[in-house]
Amino acid sequence: MNENSGIQETLFSLIKSKLAPNISFVHDLSELLGISYDSAYRRIRGQKDLTLEEVKKICSHYNISMDEALNFHSDQVSFKTLAIGKDGFTFENWLNTLLSEMKRIYDCRNREIIYAAKDVPIFYYFEFPEIAAFKFFFWHKVLIPYGEYKNGHVVLETPGELFETGRRLLSCYTKIPVIEIWSEDTIASIIRQIDYCLESGFFTRLEDALKLCDVINTWLDHVQSQAEHGFQYMQGRPAEGIENSYKLFHNEILVNDNTILVNTEGRKTAYLTYNVINQMITSNPVFCDQIENSLRNLMQKSTLISGTSAKERYHFFNSLQEKVKLLRQRIERRK
Repeated sequence: MNENSGIQETLFSLIKSKLAPNISFVHDLSELLGISYDSAYRRIRGQKDLTLEEVKKICSHYNISMDEALNFHSDQVSFKTLAIGKDGFTFENWLNTLLSEMKRIYDCRNREIIYAAKDVPIFYYFEFPEIAAFKFFFWHKVLIPYGEYKNGHVVLETPGELFETGRRLLSCYTKIPVIEIWSEDTIASIIRQIDYCLESGFFTRLEDALKLCDVINTWLDHVQSQAEHGFQYMQGRPAEGIENSYKLFHNEILVNDNTILVNTEGRKTAYLTYNVINQMITSNPVFCDQIENSLRNLMQKSTLISGTSAKERYHFFNSLQEKVKLLRQRIERRK
């Protein structure tokens, strides 16, 4: 096999890993390039080289960087970004892109997500409209500090369409085997954000801040229930799921960032968070192997608190509830 054939093989392998199971790659490729099935097969098998124009068209259609194919097994890592505010990319675009990715993961037969959670996993914000509304307000203040939110105040209502998109995202996430790694600082971020909004006068009613405390308490109870059952389910719905499909680890010292590793059909993709919620995404196998090794090592240095680990689980969630209690006391002193 010549060098070009090797690059084509890598490129087509990347594409196949992105396609939904019900999509025929041969049909898709022949339609895209305007060629026969036989010509498409010969390109897929490496018997006919792709032209530069065909490569450009393929990469554009399947949203693949050519660097990703050329440097697939090297230490030069190419990332694509999911960045709010860039070229008019909105929160709605961000949510819908995440939803499409989550649906793709869900449609795979063999899939797993490992989530090292420095902050509350973003999917959980859509368990409750109040939390979603608060985060939506805060993200606008931090990421897009202009427009209607520039001089706005916290209102615990979020646009219905955005919240429903988030709910669909959460629904997919709860049906996928997941490993999460938390520390006692995992909820520190949202608590600091509520404190910041209080100090900045963004709450017009202290009752709204107290309502957020109530919701966080309920949400923590729900996550604790998921850990006890060993599977995820949406809050307010029957506790039903696949046993041992949700594993929660407590790390006492080291969860430095929000890192997500997705494994689908043996292909790994890493999602690294930057600038609050923006994502850097790569499927470079060398880099993803490094991320997986790091996460597996972190799990070994953590305590499994899902399943039968009742004592450790109660201690951990009691410590988180205590942080919320202290926040509530700070709010009530303002009355």
